[in-house]
Amino acid sequence: MNPVDSYLQHLAAERRLSPHTVTAYQRDLAQLTLLTADKPLAELTVTDIRGAIVKLRSHNLSAASVARHLSSWRGFYVFACRRLGYASNPCLGLRPPKAAKALPQVLSPDTCAQLLNGDHSAADDDTLQARDRAMFELFYSSGLRLSELADLDLNDVNLQSGEAQVTGKGRKTRIVPVGQAALNALAAWLKQRQPRDNTAALFLSQRGTRLTPRSIQLRLNRWALQAGLNQHVHPHLLRHAFATHVLQSSGDLRAVQEMLGHASISTTQVYTHLDWQHLAKVYDQAHPRARKKP
Repeated sequence: MNPVDSYLQHLAAERRLSPHTVTAYQRDLAQLTLLTADKPLAELTVTDIRGAIVKLRSHNLSAASVARHLSSWRGFYVFACRRLGYASNPCLGLRPPKAAKALPQVLSPDTCAQLLNGDHSAADDDTLQARDRAMFELFYSSGLRLSELADLDLNDVNLQSGEAQVTGKGRKTRIVPVGQAALNALAAWLKQRQPRDNTAALFLSQRGTRLTPRSIQLRLNRWALQAGLNQHVHPHLLRHAFATHVLQSSGDLRAVQEMLGHASISTTQVYTHLDWQHLAKVYDQAHPRARKKP
């Protein structure tokens, strides 16, 4: 087995990363080989890695994308030094270009209500409408990632306790609360659900099989258009909305971190900046001396 395949197997079997994530690592390592003219990975030096970074930047890749590549390469060399006998890690000491941290776009509570309360009976039959409403209420109620919602099975949701067990990044599980609106929508969907071959999947396609993440994305954007929203709406927008609205109401950053399944609270802290933007806007509108009069 070649070094890259050994590393990918380690990511999948030992670190239990998702197939999507493992494929991203594979792509980044293939890019490194291409950028260094097929020079063996064991022979690359700091100069080679630095040159690869320069080439990435010359291709107009964003600073965040370059940082992700370097992180993938560094992870491979850490593994190779520990397990494969590589003499050194040529990525050590190299810093990625700094990227401005972009704030996520967030839907307002009124926009979320417009999306979720809309009547879609004219466009969809009762089964489709019940399924989609349950999915989108659950996104907003519990802040799930797209892959987490798509992977839910029937026994992962407890309507009596109002909780769901979610499998997130790194195959880590967590328990999240489910609000009453989402519970009602789920109960309505379960009455309509018709599985094929006794599949355990919670959300099904019209063929009775597990609904794919791409299908969920397309259905959500369709709902947004039907609700009269003049913007593209993707599942992560509802996750951002959940985090921001809960944080604005509670101020409990740690609780939001736990519900989102963030390993580091620094990831969750981006929502404090969004909350500050909201507070600053309220201040500007309400305080008599917040802005100079023309």
